[in-house]
Amino acid sequence: MGGAAGGYAELLRAPHALRLLVGTLVGRLPNGTGPIAIMVFTRAEGGSYTLAAGLSAVYGLGNAIGQPLLGRAVDLYGQPRVQFPAALLSALGMTLLVAVGTDPLPPAYAAVAVAGLFTPPLEGGLRALWPSVLGKPDQVHRAYALDAVAQEVMFTVGPLLITLLVALWSPAAALLVVNALGVLGALSVVVSGPSRNWRSAPREAHWLGALRSPGLLALLGSFFFVGLALGSITVAGYAYAEEVGREAVYGWLMAALGLGALVGGTLYGARQWAGPAERRLRVLVGLLAVCYLPLMLTPGTAAMTALAALSGVFLAPVLACAFVVVDRQAPRGTVTEAFSWLVTTFGVGAAGGSAVAGPMVEWSGTTAGFAVAGAGGFAALLVLLATVRVLAAPPPSAAVVAASEASGAENDRIEGAEAGFSEPHQA
Repeated sequence: MGGAAGGYAELLRAPHALRLLVGTLVGRLPNGTGPIAIMVFTRAEGGSYTLAAGLSAVYGLGNAIGQPLLGRAVDLYGQPRVQFPAALLSALGMTLLVAVGTDPLPPAYAAVAVAGLFTPPLEGGLRALWPSVLGKPDQVHRAYALDAVAQEVMFTVGPLLITLLVALWSPAAALLVVNALGVLGALSVVVSGPSRNWRSAPREAHWLGALRSPGLLALLGSFFFVGLALGSITVAGYAYAEEVGREAVYGWLMAALGLGALVGGTLYGARQWAGPAERRLRVLVGLLAVCYLPLMLTPGTAAMTALAALSGVFLAPVLACAFVVVDRQAPRGTVTEAFSWLVTTFGVGAAGGSAVAGPMVEWSGTTAGFAVAGAGGFAALLVLLATVRVLAAPPPSAAVVAASEASGAENDRIEGAEAGFSEPHQA
C-alpha cells in the first residue's frame, strides 16, 4: 500500500494533475448526488416515492442522452466552450426545480430533464486530458486507476454531504449548494492550461462518431452488464437490510463495497501491467463475476459486510482497465465521446439492474436479487469472450491513419532523396 501511495503522490505532483482531479470530482458532485438529492427534495415537498422515482428516472434519462452528445461536442469544439456552459445550464435546471417545487408537475419534470441533459462530461474530459498532462503511458494508466478510486470516494462522500446539508439547512439548500459547487468545480477545470490548450485529434466525419468502432461497441456491451450487476446489488442490499430488520445495515454494505473498490483500485494502480489491456480486462471481469457469487449466501451482517467488501475489490481495477481499452479502441478524434458512452452505458445498465432486481426480490427473495448481480457479471465476461477478435482489431480509421502516415513518410523520403538528402524531408 505504501508503494501505491508513493506512486499516486508522484503522479499528483505533476503540474495541474491535482487541480484537474479535484476540480473534476467537485464538478461531478451534482451528478453523483443527483438521484438521492431529488428523492430527498421530492419527499420534503410532500411528493410520493413514485414521483421521486419518476423525477430521478427522467434526470437519469437526460444524463444518458446528453453525455455522449456533449462528449462529441467537446471533441469538436474544445472543453471550455462546452463544459462550463453545460454546467451552468444543468445547475439552472436544478435551481428551477427548487423554485417551482413538484406542483405543477410539467415544470418539475422539465427542470430535471434539463439538469440531466446538460450534465457536463467532465469524467470523459479528464481522461482525455491525462495523456497531455502526464505524458508517459505508465503514468496515464496509473491516473486511470486513481480516477476509478476517486470515483468511489465521491460516491461515498456525496450522499454524506447531502445528508449534512439537509440537517444544517434544508433539502432545497442541499440541491442549490451542491450544484453551485459543481459549477465552481467545472470552472476550475476549464480555466486550467491543459483544458484550454487541449485539442482532439483530427477526426473522420461520420454520423456514428465513436460508435463506429466494433471494439468500443463490444466493450460497451460488456459494461452494460457490469452496470446491471452493480445496480442489482443496490436493490438487493436494501432488501437484505430490511430482512435483518436494521436499515443501517444497508449503509454498511454500500460503504464496504466502496471500501473494497478503494483497496482494489489502489493496489491495481501500484504496479505496471504488461500485455494487452483487453486480455487483462477479461481476467478482471471474470474475477469480479466470481466475487459476486458469495453474496447469494446472505449470511449474518458481519459476514455479509465482508462479502460486500470482497464484491467491490475488482470493481475499480475493471474500470481502470476499461479506460485504457476505451483509449485504444476509440476512433481517432472521438476520445471524449467514447469515454462518455462508457459512462452512459454503465448508468443505463445500473438502472436496468435495479429494475430487474426489484421484481426478483419480490417474487423469490433477497438471494434472487443477488443472483442478478452474479448473472450480470458472467454476462459481461461472456460478451468479452465472444468478442476477443473484435477487441484485438484496430479501431476504424487507425489503419487508414497508419497507412497515410507511412505513405507520407515514404513521399518525404523520395522528395528528400531527389533533393539530395539522405534523411526524410522535414517541413
